[in-house]
Amino acid sequence: MFAVPPELIDTPHEHDPVMLREVIAAASVSAGERVVDGTFGRGGYARGILHHQPDCRYIGLDRDPVAVHYGDGLSQELSGLEVHHAAFSEMEAVVRRLGLESVDVVVLDLGVSSPQIDQAERGFSFGKDGPLDMRMDTSRGVSAADVVNSMAETDLANVIYKYGEERRSRAVARAIIEARSDAPIETTGRLAEIVRSVVWRAKDGIDPATRTFQGLRIHVNDELGELERGLEAAEALLAPGGRLVVVTFHSLEDRIVKAFLKTRAAKPAAKGRLMPWEEDDEDERAQTFILLNKKPLEAQRDECRANPRARSAKLRAAQRTDVAAWGAAPDAEVKQTGAKL
Repeated sequence: MFAVPPELIDTPHEHDPVMLREVIAAASVSAGERVVDGTFGRGGYARGILHHQPDCRYIGLDRDPVAVHYGDGLSQELSGLEVHHAAFSEMEAVVRRLGLESVDVVVLDLGVSSPQIDQAERGFSFGKDGPLDMRMDTSRGVSAADVVNSMAETDLANVIYKYGEERRSRAVARAIIEARSDAPIETTGRLAEIVRSVVWRAKDGIDPATRTFQGLRIHVNDELGELERGLEAAEALLAPGGRLVVVTFHSLEDRIVKAFLKTRAAKPAAKGRLMPWEEDDEDERAQTFILLNKKPLEAQRDECRANPRARSAKLRAAQRTDVAAWGAAPDAEVKQTGAKL
């Protein structure tokens, strides 16, 4: 397991990037390496990593145009930083366009960012009234308002249950259908009010609308599908010895990351010798990752006190081996180096 260097303990937490110390330690960026930050946000990890290792190429991606605009300005301040408008599942295409065959580090900070929640007009927050949108990329796709005002009751209940893990999903869906029959549901405040009418507040004090909003947000942005595609893209891009670092914030994300790394890090079972007429029809895959921490790391107490959002964070990290990615052609090889521009 990697250790957090003592000098990172007092790292500034500008924009409150969660588990920054642990991310920097796990990424372990060396001079001249290439980093892909698939969820650039407001550049919290970029600032931290480039502060400790300024001699690297840092490629930030974000599907939020506002984040990309912010990154364009920050790139004037941080040498080596470039930010592109793309989902992290598209990282392989972006990197190839830049003339690179591989990268050394991929960092993913999943979920919605604090600035997105804080801006009422983005429609993510049930605590601030605004248009019911929830799209991370506001330039494409259907909004949460489109979903709640057009989706069938059964499908809506399934979305809220599957992605929000809301046990009263059927009651919530029924209440939404009844409310929209009177008038379209167009604001976050109105939706939160409807949910609260049928879901009581939990003992832990979590707002009754939390799980429904999470479920709709994940559905609108296809967050779990995006994560699965992004992990496969990272596997294809990372050079031998490259590091994958992923920070999750809820169980649905963490289960996907855990399962992906568990299967990729599993060593093929030893087999006895086969006779010439015997066939081995088992689909054995080569080990593409080595786990850097068998159990997920959690945020330290001081960070949780300063930033409550960190309480649910889990970090998983793994190192790339030198065998081809599972999705690659059978005779493909992982490139040892890539062109550094």
